[in-house]
Amino acid sequence: MEKLESAMLKLIEGSYSSFFPREMDAMFRNRAEIFSNRLGWDVVLKNGYERDCFDDLNPLYLVSVDPQTEQYWGSLRLLPTTGPNMLRDVFPQLLDEGGHIESATVWESSRICAVDAEGQPERGRCGVNYVLSELILGIGEVGLFAGLTQIVSVFDARILRILRTIGCRPNIIGHPQRIGKVMCYAALFDIDLTAMNAHRKELGIGPTVLAPDARKLAFA
Repeated sequence: MEKLESAMLKLIEGSYSSFFPREMDAMFRNRAEIFSNRLGWDVVLKNGYERDCFDDLNPLYLVSVDPQTEQYWGSLRLLPTTGPNMLRDVFPQLLDEGGHIESATVWESSRICAVDAEGQPERGRCGVNYVLSELILGIGEVGLFAGLTQIVSVFDARILRILRTIGCRPNIIGHPQRIGKVMCYAALFDIDLTAMNAHRKELGIGPTVLAPDARKLAFA
């Protein structure tokens, strides 16, 4: 696979999202397509958007865009587990009775999604969508920069297959259950630099997936 000329994974703080109207519009529409139409989750749609109460809590968005045109390719959302989060407040049934995840060094990743668009790199040798791979690497890079030890996430069976294919070894917690049309899981992931570097090599990506100045803008 040929390397991209530059990484273009933007980090956008929720409080500054109004400065990124094109990215936010595409993200919320993509979320509506994935989580309502494709997965059949009980989400609220308004004017073609899927936007929930957690988007009001100043999350950190990772948004993948075309490095040439900045066309939206995919996104996800990060929130600390010390406050409201989806696993605790929306999907507690996935945890053991009385179980909870709350730590300043553990953040929650949610709403990962992507679109198929012209100009995207080809799939790697493992056959995984490049954009999803880029986003997963982005979580690890942000985790290292922010001093995190783990990421917790709720995801469907398709994402579980992708994670295992690229070498991620999620620690499934609680009890998987069918939500909407799909089986869903809650899991913890260690921030693992060795695994990240191996996956980076597989994708033919340079030392970072983050756009220039992304860290500076998000962690100013």
